[in-house]
Amino acid sequence: MKSAAGVGVAALGLSSVSGSAAAVDTRDTDQWTRAEAEQIALTDETTAPLITENSESISDDYWIWDTWPLRNRDGSIVKIDGWQIVFSLTASNDLVPGARHNEATIRYFYSRNGHDWHEGGKAFDAPLGHHQWAGSAMYDQNEEQIYHFYTAVSSHPEFRQKPALGKGASIETGPKGVELVGEQEHVIMGTPDGEMYQTYEQSIEQGIVYAFRDPWYFEHPETGEDLVVFEANTPTGSRDPTNPESFNGNIGVMRATNDELTKWELLPPVLEAVGTNQQLERPHYVFKDGKWYLFTISHQFTFAPGLSGPDALYGFVADSMYGDYEPLNEGGLVISNPEEAPFQAYSWLAMPHGDGIVAESFENFRGLDDTSRGAISLDEVGYLPPEEQKELFGGTLAPSLKLELDGTETRIVAELKDGHFLPSVGSSRPSNRSR
Repeated sequence: MKSAAGVGVAALGLSSVSGSAAAVDTRDTDQWTRAEAEQIALTDETTAPLITENSESISDDYWIWDTWPLRNRDGSIVKIDGWQIVFSLTASNDLVPGARHNEATIRYFYSRNGHDWHEGGKAFDAPLGHHQWAGSAMYDQNEEQIYHFYTAVSSHPEFRQKPALGKGASIETGPKGVELVGEQEHVIMGTPDGEMYQTYEQSIEQGIVYAFRDPWYFEHPETGEDLVVFEANTPTGSRDPTNPESFNGNIGVMRATNDELTKWELLPPVLEAVGTNQQLERPHYVFKDGKWYLFTISHQFTFAPGLSGPDALYGFVADSMYGDYEPLNEGGLVISNPEEAPFQAYSWLAMPHGDGIVAESFENFRGLDDTSRGAISLDEVGYLPPEEQKELFGGTLAPSLKLELDGTETRIVAELKDGHFLPSVGSSRPSNRSR
């Protein structure tokens, strides 16, 4: 529900119209409240099946985790000359799993059927940042080029994050595969302003997790504007990591101010979780029946004191981008791991498919109840011998899940093959632009 804590356009001196007479209407930021999060409950409809067999890795050499498909401007999955393309965060599987984040590189994979993936190569020759974290990729069919949104990250221990764009790659296809070719231009899209979005310096004394990352492109379904949502935090002034105010996650928005998508402006967040949750990762939208379905992922440890929730996919629905967001299934929980394997998968991505959605994730850690140190928590994995850490970590695409989506309720209805990206049947809509 709306709250006085929401950041209003007028208070920030922002114009609600930019570049178009039908520009998006920016209003007060909605809140994921503590009272709403208290309704989180695992049910049969929201609990994923137990993964009992190791998923087949799509790479012999790399760990695979956060993954996203190449999409058209309308959000539908691209299929070009019979090929689908996905992008993944990757790192050498010689590393222990916990070290992969500081070595993450985006690679692409291609498939004829959406589940048997073949390794292509690096998505970029010279990306920004020491390493790269998650984002999204859009293919402009008229221009025949990829707009690739990603996070440029500095090295450990600071992990300063800046949403970035790499544009210019084109796709060459043949009977045996796909290749990305062409020089790419890279630009930083924006940095936190310290008012709507917390800076790294503001976050230091909170001692939790800083975020300004995960840009997810979408075309506004009514105005046709180019936008991204991303993960960030709201400045609260709290310096105490035990204070609920330090748990200050939000889902931010940027809007492109030129047709080349190389210049962007910050808009107010669409959702805040101050006092509820500190981390709203990889936010993304699915549009259905005139509704805005907003999805995000989060962890057990990022819920504020006095609240609990699993590592899971969470979701909300509203009538507009700055609408009154209602948590799906009352508390927001959409997909949780089973209680006997609470970390078996993570980083779910919901994609439209007909009247429902398909959610893809990666296989995370299983078997923590039976290690050489006995039953351990996720925080204790790093104390295990390196080879045992690698054995416990899946590091590849997990079985995808098919869900029904009905108003404010969702239900898991089927488990699909590992890393199965189904074509966007019935989900495409006409673009609101002429190019």
